[in-house]
Amino acid sequence: MLADLILLVHFALAAFIVLGLPLVWLGAWRGWNWTRNRAWRYAHAAAIVVVAAEALAGSVCPLTRWEDALRAEADARSFVGRWIAQLLYYDFPEWAFTLAYVVYALATLASLRLIAPRAPSRAGR
Repeated sequence: MLADLILLVHFALAAFIVLGLPLVWLGAWRGWNWTRNRAWRYAHAAAIVVVAAEALAGSVCPLTRWEDALRAEADARSFVGRWIAQLLYYDFPEWAFTLAYVVYALATLASLRLIAPRAPSRAGR
């Protein structure tokens, strides 16, 4: 059960990373202020930069390592765990993932310049 919980957290983090950049672009077009929130934008950029750095270093994600260690002790994934794993894990060469992570990190960093996050408002203080 703990392995499934880690898998769920891993999936949520991956969704945050994958959906974050398109939401920033859509938010800039639609005028959504929350997509320019400085803390959210820097957290998103940090997350994908860490993932890209891990891939370039040839390191396995700590969440994957932790889940795998717990799975070795358990018999199988739960029903939900199997579905989330199918959404999260793909059978592609490592270089393809590394390239995708680095390109996505560069696009995210470029978006920090092109669609700049805003400083917190002083209104209401």
